[in-house]
Amino acid sequence: MKITKSIAMLLSAAMLLGAAGCSSTGTEAGGTAAGVAKEEIKVGVIHIGDPADGSGYSYTHDLGITGMQANLGLEDSQIVRKINIPDSDTAATKTAIEECIAEGCHIIFGTSYGYMDTMESLAAEYPEVYFSHGTGYKSNGTNFNNYFGRIYQARYLAGIAAGLKSKTGKIGYVSAYGTELAETCSGINAFALGVQAVNPDAVVYVKTLSSWFDPANETAYAEALIQMDCDVIAQHCDTANPQVAAQNAGVFGCGYNSDMTEQAPAAHLVAPIWNWDVYYTSAVEAVIGGTWAEFGNYYEGINVNFVDVSPVTANCAENTEKYINAVKELMKSGEWDVFSGVALSFDADGNIVKTDAPLVDNTGAAIAPVDDATITGSMNYFVKGVELA
Repeated sequence: MKITKSIAMLLSAAMLLGAAGCSSTGTEAGGTAAGVAKEEIKVGVIHIGDPADGSGYSYTHDLGITGMQANLGLEDSQIVRKINIPDSDTAATKTAIEECIAEGCHIIFGTSYGYMDTMESLAAEYPEVYFSHGTGYKSNGTNFNNYFGRIYQARYLAGIAAGLKSKTGKIGYVSAYGTELAETCSGINAFALGVQAVNPDAVVYVKTLSSWFDPANETAYAEALIQMDCDVIAQHCDTANPQVAAQNAGVFGCGYNSDMTEQAPAAHLVAPIWNWDVYYTSAVEAVIGGTWAEFGNYYEGINVNFVDVSPVTANCAENTEKYINAVKELMKSGEWDVFSGVALSFDADGNIVKTDAPLVDNTGAAIAPVDDATITGSMNYFVKGVELA
């Protein structure tokens, strides 16, 4: 689904008013408002792929589910998984969710963007069940919320690794979508700004898939970017295929979702990663404790370890870990953030240098101040140094 920008801005602003547990609107949902005994709770999760793939999007979400399970001491029988559910297939999505409900799930997590409208509809039909949707923007203030995070922060850090490694000054980026979705656009822009902090003349070339999950083209598009002389391949797509393509071509890459070093040990630098257990644990605790009405929507970042980058590998250039850690500390403290209009660079001794540098897009036009509502809902432009391939 594509969001009109005006609607997205309004809805994103509404989402952020309730972010990180500050929402108290609406009526408590159904019979579970008083809480559920920990030994009785059941948790459903809808995956677009198969966690057994061992890397990527669904794998990382399931690490979060198993982490939550361990944190709370839940039995395997208390987790219901539905795998390989295409988020473009409304009927399949509805069936998977209704199967979770039939199996007694008190809360159901929908991990992919396209599940949003179906979850919204079923939340109205089943007010006694909690529905929690990732990566979208809708919520109802009662039993249907939204969760996402500041993954753009981790993408900036990965951009530092890519910028330091690139010799050609051309960096490829295989993305599910481009400027039509703020989620992908803000990530591309943040990555490019990270690249520019250490390699100011580099250009990030983007190829878009028009799909969240397209393994064949994830490989093909990475190979096309490599043919353009891109010597680092980044990605916002579900499999490790772009990293494998980079390794096969003798270049380097930055994965996504999980540490993809195992899949491309000779190529992988770092990956923006999610620690989904941070959210899943908090959400299930809210259902158990009967505090969902105060839980609200969720939008956190490096400050609570919800997002991060994977460990720096030996493939990285000198000073990569030092530079990444220095910027990460600025983000954690709240002293600086990616779209603040302050550019970072490093002096000869490796110290951070801050420069007032209002953002401009890749046509040279000035960009209005960027707030959370823009980052999550209406960022529809590429910054200077980003080009479609």
